[in-house]
Amino acid sequence: GKEVIVANAIIAILTIGGQQLFSFFTFSCPCHVGQNLIYGLAFLGVPALILLIVGFALNNQTWRLVTGKRSPLQHEGTPSRLLQCKLTCFVLCSVTGRALVAPVTWLAVTLINGSFYVCAMSEYVSAYYFGGNPNTTASEHRKILAAFPCSQLVPPELSRARDEVILLLRYQSQVAGWLLIAVVAVTVFLSYCLASCFSPLSFLHFRYWTNYVHNEQDLFDEAMDQHSRLYAMQHVRKFFGFAPGSENVEEIRIPSLREWQAISGLAFLKLVDEEHYDYSLLHDWALKDSVDRKYLKTDETR
Repeated sequence: GKEVIVANAIIAILTIGGQQLFSFFTFSCPCHVGQNLIYGLAFLGVPALILLIVGFALNNQTWRLVTGKRSPLQHEGTPSRLLQCKLTCFVLCSVTGRALVAPVTWLAVTLINGSFYVCAMSEYVSAYYFGGNPNTTASEHRKILAAFPCSQLVPPELSRARDEVILLLRYQSQVAGWLLIAVVAVTVFLSYCLASCFSPLSFLHFRYWTNYVHNEQDLFDEAMDQHSRLYAMQHVRKFFGFAPGSENVEEIRIPSLREWQAISGLAFLKLVDEEHYDYSLLHDWALKDSVDRKYLKTDETR
Protein backbone atom coordinates (compact mmCIF):
# COMPACT_ATOMS: atom_id res chain seq x y z
CA GLY A 1 0.00 0.00 0.00
CA LYS A 2 0.90 3.67 0.07
CA GLU A 3 2.15 3.36 3.66
CA VAL A 4 4.65 0.67 2.61
CA ILE A 5 5.91 2.78 -0.31
CA VAL A 6 6.33 5.85 1.90
CA ALA A 7 8.06 3.82 4.60
CA ASN A 8 10.46 2.27 2.07
CA ALA A 9 11.20 5.70 0.58
CA ILE A 10 11.99 7.13 4.02
CA ILE A 11 14.25 4.17 4.79
CA ALA A 12 16.07 4.62 1.48
CA ILE A 13 16.56 8.38 2.01
CA LEU A 14 17.87 7.87 5.55
CA THR A 15 20.23 5.17 4.30
CA ILE A 16 21.58 7.46 1.57
CA GLY A 17 22.17 10.26 4.07
CA GLY A 18 23.79 7.89 6.53
CA GLN A 19 26.07 6.48 3.83
CA GLN A 20 27.29 9.95 2.85
CA LEU A 21 28.01 10.92 6.45
CA PHE A 22 29.60 7.54 7.14
CA SER A 23 31.90 7.87 4.12
CA PHE A 24 32.86 11.45 4.89
CA PHE A 25 33.74 11.00 8.55
CA THR A 26 35.09 7.45 8.79
CA PHE A 27 36.42 6.09 5.48
CA SER A 28 40.17 6.32 4.95
CA CYS A 29 41.74 3.76 2.63
CA PRO A 30 44.92 2.20 4.08
CA CYS A 31 46.57 2.08 0.61
CA HIS A 32 48.51 -1.06 1.46
CA VAL A 33 48.66 -4.41 -0.30
CA GLY A 34 46.30 -6.95 1.28
CA GLN A 35 44.57 -4.38 3.51
CA ASN A 36 42.70 -2.43 0.84
CA LEU A 37 40.44 -5.35 -0.11
CA ILE A 38 39.53 -6.20 3.49
CA TYR A 39 38.92 -2.56 4.39
CA GLY A 40 36.84 -1.79 1.31
CA LEU A 41 34.71 -4.95 1.57
CA ALA A 42 34.18 -4.33 5.28
CA PHE A 43 32.74 -0.88 4.55
CA LEU A 44 30.64 -2.33 1.75
CA GLY A 45 29.33 -5.45 3.46
CA VAL A 46 29.23 -4.97 7.24
CA PRO A 47 26.87 -1.93 7.27
CA ALA A 48 24.65 -3.71 4.72
CA LEU A 49 24.52 -6.80 6.97
CA ILE A 50 23.71 -4.68 10.04
CA LEU A 51 20.94 -2.86 8.15
CA LEU A 52 19.53 -6.22 7.02
CA ILE A 53 19.43 -7.52 10.60
CA VAL A 54 17.84 -4.28 11.83
CA GLY A 55 15.26 -4.52 9.04
CA PHE A 56 14.27 -8.00 10.19
CA ALA A 57 14.28 -7.00 13.87
CA LEU A 58 12.05 -3.92 13.40
CA ASN A 59 9.38 -5.82 11.46
CA ASN A 60 6.56 -7.13 13.66
CA GLN A 61 5.89 -9.95 11.20
CA THR A 62 9.33 -11.41 12.02
CA TRP A 63 8.40 -11.85 15.67
CA ARG A 64 4.99 -13.16 14.66
CA LEU A 65 6.76 -15.95 12.79
CA VAL A 66 9.09 -16.94 15.63
CA THR A 67 7.07 -16.19 18.78
CA GLY A 68 5.05 -18.89 20.47
CA LYS A 69 5.86 -21.67 17.99
CA ARG A 70 6.63 -24.13 20.77
CA SER A 71 3.34 -23.54 22.58
CA PRO A 72 1.69 -26.81 23.68
CA LEU A 73 -1.76 -25.35 22.96
CA GLN A 74 -2.30 -26.87 19.52
CA HIS A 75 -5.80 -27.92 18.58
CA GLU A 76 -7.41 -29.67 15.68
CA GLY A 77 -8.37 -26.25 14.30
CA THR A 78 -4.74 -25.55 13.42
CA PRO A 79 -4.21 -25.09 9.63
CA SER A 80 -2.72 -28.01 7.72
CA ARG A 81 1.05 -28.29 7.52
CA LEU A 82 1.07 -27.48 3.80
CA LEU A 83 -1.05 -24.36 4.25
CA GLN A 84 1.07 -23.33 7.23
CA CYS A 85 4.23 -23.67 5.13
CA LYS A 86 2.72 -21.58 2.33
CA LEU A 87 1.69 -18.83 4.74
CA THR A 88 5.11 -18.90 6.39
CA CYS A 89 6.89 -18.62 3.03
CA PHE A 90 4.62 -15.76 1.95
CA VAL A 91 5.21 -13.79 5.15
CA LEU A 92 8.94 -14.57 5.11
CA CYS A 93 9.24 -13.27 1.53
CA SER A 94 7.35 -10.12 2.48
CA VAL A 95 9.53 -9.53 5.54
CA THR A 96 12.71 -10.17 3.56
CA GLY A 97 11.64 -7.74 0.85
CA ARG A 98 11.08 -5.00 3.42
CA ALA A 99 14.35 -5.81 5.21
CA LEU A 100 16.36 -5.62 1.95
CA VAL A 101 15.40 -1.99 1.23
CA ALA A 102 18.08 -0.43 3.42
CA PRO A 103 21.01 -2.79 2.64
CA VAL A 104 20.35 -2.72 -1.12
CA THR A 105 20.16 1.09 -1.00
CA TRP A 106 23.44 1.14 0.92
CA LEU A 107 25.18 -1.12 -1.63
CA ALA A 108 23.80 0.78 -4.62
CA VAL A 109 24.73 4.23 -3.32
CA THR A 110 28.14 3.01 -2.17
CA LEU A 111 28.91 1.48 -5.55
CA ILE A 112 27.76 4.61 -7.41
CA ASN A 113 29.96 6.70 -5.12
CA GLY A 114 32.86 4.40 -5.98
CA SER A 115 35.25 5.21 -3.13
CA PHE A 116 34.97 1.86 -1.35
CA TYR A 117 35.29 -0.14 -4.59
CA VAL A 118 38.31 1.90 -5.72
CA CYS A 119 40.03 1.19 -2.42
CA ALA A 120 39.20 -2.52 -2.44
CA MET A 121 40.10 -3.30 -6.06
CA SER A 122 42.95 -0.89 -6.91
CA GLU A 123 45.76 -3.44 -6.48
CA TYR A 124 44.03 -5.93 -8.79
CA VAL A 125 43.94 -3.70 -11.88
CA SER A 126 45.70 -5.24 -14.88
CA ALA A 127 49.26 -4.05 -15.48
CA TYR A 128 48.07 -2.96 -18.93
CA TYR A 129 46.53 0.15 -17.32
CA PHE A 130 49.60 0.83 -15.23
CA GLY A 131 52.08 1.73 -17.98
CA GLY A 132 55.06 1.56 -15.67
CA ASN A 133 58.42 -0.08 -15.97
CA PRO A 134 57.92 -3.50 -17.59
CA ASN A 135 60.85 -4.88 -15.58
CA THR A 136 59.02 -4.48 -12.24
CA THR A 137 57.65 -7.64 -10.67
CA ALA A 138 53.97 -8.43 -10.11
CA SER A 139 54.28 -7.82 -6.37
CA GLU A 140 55.83 -4.40 -7.01
CA HIS A 141 53.02 -3.60 -9.43
CA ARG A 142 50.46 -4.49 -6.76
CA LYS A 143 52.27 -2.39 -4.17
CA ILE A 144 52.25 0.63 -6.47
CA LEU A 145 48.62 0.13 -7.48
CA ALA A 146 47.53 -0.31 -3.85
CA ALA A 147 48.79 3.23 -3.17
CA PHE A 148 46.76 4.79 -5.98
CA PRO A 149 43.65 5.63 -3.82
CA CYS A 150 45.96 7.89 -1.74
CA SER A 151 47.12 10.66 -4.08
CA GLN A 152 49.77 11.87 -1.63
CA LEU A 153 51.58 8.52 -1.86
CA VAL A 154 51.81 8.49 -5.67
CA PRO A 155 54.93 9.99 -7.30
CA PRO A 156 54.30 12.78 -9.84
CA GLU A 157 55.38 10.68 -12.83
CA LEU A 158 52.59 8.20 -12.07
CA SER A 159 49.79 10.74 -11.58
CA ARG A 160 48.41 10.19 -15.09
CA ALA A 161 48.41 6.40 -14.64
CA ARG A 162 46.72 6.87 -11.27
CA ASP A 163 43.97 9.02 -12.81
CA GLU A 164 43.32 6.39 -15.48
CA VAL A 165 43.14 3.55 -12.95
CA ILE A 166 40.82 5.53 -10.64
CA LEU A 167 38.52 6.39 -13.58
CA LEU A 168 38.44 2.73 -14.64
CA LEU A 169 37.54 1.54 -11.16
CA ARG A 170 34.87 4.22 -10.71
CA TYR A 171 33.39 3.20 -14.05
CA GLN A 172 33.22 -0.45 -12.94
CA SER A 173 31.77 0.48 -9.57
CA GLN A 174 29.10 2.80 -10.95
CA VAL A 175 28.05 0.32 -13.64
CA ALA A 176 27.71 -2.35 -10.93
CA GLY A 177 25.63 0.04 -8.81
CA TRP A 178 23.22 0.88 -11.63
CA LEU A 179 22.95 -2.80 -12.60
CA LEU A 180 22.05 -3.61 -9.00
CA ILE A 181 19.33 -0.94 -9.03
CA ALA A 182 17.99 -2.24 -12.36
CA VAL A 183 17.92 -5.86 -11.18
CA VAL A 184 16.13 -4.92 -7.95
CA ALA A 185 13.59 -2.73 -9.77
CA VAL A 186 12.78 -5.47 -12.29
CA THR A 187 12.58 -8.11 -9.54
CA VAL A 188 10.21 -6.01 -7.43
CA PHE A 189 8.00 -5.24 -10.43
CA LEU A 190 7.80 -8.88 -11.51
CA SER A 191 7.12 -9.98 -7.93
CA TYR A 192 4.15 -7.62 -7.69
CA CYS A 193 2.91 -8.78 -11.11
CA LEU A 194 3.09 -12.46 -10.12
CA ALA A 195 1.45 -11.78 -6.76
CA SER A 196 -1.40 -9.96 -8.53
CA CYS A 197 -1.81 -12.72 -11.12
CA PHE A 198 -2.12 -15.44 -8.48
CA SER A 199 -4.26 -13.38 -6.12
CA PRO A 200 -7.82 -14.75 -5.69
CA LEU A 201 -9.11 -11.18 -5.20
CA SER A 202 -10.02 -8.58 -7.78
CA PHE A 203 -8.25 -5.21 -7.82
CA LEU A 204 -10.88 -3.35 -5.79
CA HIS A 205 -11.47 -6.30 -3.49
CA PHE A 206 -7.71 -6.44 -2.78
CA ARG A 207 -7.67 -2.71 -1.96
CA TYR A 208 -10.61 -3.24 0.40
CA TRP A 209 -8.80 -6.15 2.07
CA THR A 210 -5.61 -4.14 2.64
CA ASN A 211 -7.65 -1.27 4.12
CA TYR A 212 -9.53 -3.69 6.35
CA VAL A 213 -6.36 -5.30 7.66
CA HIS A 214 -4.81 -1.89 8.34
CA ASN A 215 -7.91 -0.58 10.15
CA GLU A 216 -8.36 -3.81 12.09
CA GLN A 217 -4.77 -3.62 13.35
CA ASP A 218 -5.18 0.02 14.40
CA LEU A 219 -8.44 -0.68 16.24
CA PHE A 220 -7.02 -3.80 17.84
CA ASP A 221 -4.00 -1.86 19.11
CA GLU A 222 -6.27 0.82 20.58
CA ALA A 223 -8.50 -1.77 22.26
CA MET A 224 -5.48 -3.73 23.49
CA ASP A 225 -4.01 -0.60 25.06
CA GLN A 226 -7.30 0.31 26.77
CA HIS A 227 -8.02 -3.27 27.87
CA SER A 228 -4.56 -3.81 29.35
CA ARG A 229 -4.74 -0.41 31.08
CA LEU A 230 -8.13 -1.18 32.66
CA TYR A 231 -7.00 -4.67 33.64
CA ALA A 232 -3.77 -3.37 35.19
CA MET A 233 -5.69 -0.63 36.99
CA GLN A 234 -7.66 -3.25 38.95
CA HIS A 235 -4.41 -4.71 40.30
CA VAL A 236 -2.88 -1.31 41.06
CA ARG A 237 -6.08 -0.26 42.87
CA LYS A 238 -5.94 -3.38 45.00
CA PHE A 239 -2.32 -2.74 45.97
CA PHE A 240 -2.53 1.02 46.72
CA GLY A 241 -6.23 1.31 47.58
CA PHE A 242 -7.08 3.79 44.81
CA ALA A 243 -6.87 4.07 41.03
CA PRO A 244 -4.58 6.60 39.33
CA GLY A 245 -6.46 9.76 38.42
CA SER A 246 -9.18 9.23 41.02
CA GLU A 247 -10.69 12.34 42.58
CA ASN A 248 -11.65 12.69 46.26
CA VAL A 249 -9.48 9.81 47.48
CA GLU A 250 -10.67 9.20 51.04
CA GLU A 251 -8.15 6.52 52.04
CA ILE A 252 -5.04 4.80 50.75
CA ARG A 253 -3.77 1.33 51.43
CA ILE A 254 -0.39 0.80 53.12
CA PRO A 255 1.29 -2.29 51.60
CA SER A 256 3.27 -4.48 53.96
CA LEU A 257 6.96 -5.28 53.61
CA ARG A 258 6.06 -8.84 52.55
CA GLU A 259 3.85 -7.49 49.76
CA TRP A 260 6.52 -5.11 48.50
CA GLN A 261 8.92 -8.03 48.34
CA ALA A 262 6.31 -10.16 46.56
CA ILE A 263 6.04 -7.71 43.64
CA SER A 264 9.70 -6.64 43.47
CA GLY A 265 11.33 -9.81 42.18
CA LEU A 266 12.17 -10.86 38.65
CA ALA A 267 9.46 -12.61 36.66
CA PHE A 268 8.07 -12.69 33.15
CA LEU A 269 5.03 -14.95 32.87
CA LYS A 270 3.49 -17.49 35.21
CA LEU A 271 1.27 -20.22 33.78
CA VAL A 272 -1.94 -20.38 35.83
CA ASP A 273 -3.80 -23.02 33.82
CA GLU A 274 -3.83 -24.33 30.26
CA GLU A 275 -5.11 -21.07 28.80
CA HIS A 276 -4.18 -18.21 31.15
CA TYR A 277 -1.08 -16.49 32.46
CA ASP A 278 -0.23 -14.09 35.24
CA TYR A 279 1.53 -11.27 33.40
CA SER A 280 3.55 -9.84 36.29
CA LEU A 281 4.30 -10.30 39.98
CA LEU A 282 1.74 -7.60 40.83
CA HIS A 283 -0.82 -9.48 38.73
CA ASP A 284 0.01 -12.71 40.53
CA TRP A 285 -0.25 -11.01 43.92
CA ALA A 286 -3.55 -9.28 43.09
CA LEU A 287 -5.26 -12.59 42.24
CA LYS A 288 -4.52 -13.91 45.72
CA ASP A 289 -6.18 -12.86 48.98
CA SER A 290 -4.23 -10.12 50.68
CA VAL A 291 -3.59 -10.62 54.38
CA ASP A 292 -2.65 -7.09 55.37
CA ARG A 293 -5.42 -4.56 54.70
CA LYS A 294 -4.07 -1.55 56.53
CA TYR A 295 -5.56 1.73 55.27
CA LEU A 296 -4.82 5.37 56.01
CA LYS A 297 -7.39 8.15 55.84
CA THR A 298 -6.55 11.16 53.66
CA ASP A 299 -7.66 14.77 53.89
CA GLU A 300 -8.17 15.35 50.16
CA THR A 301 -11.98 15.52 50.56
CA ARG A 302 -11.89 18.38 52.98
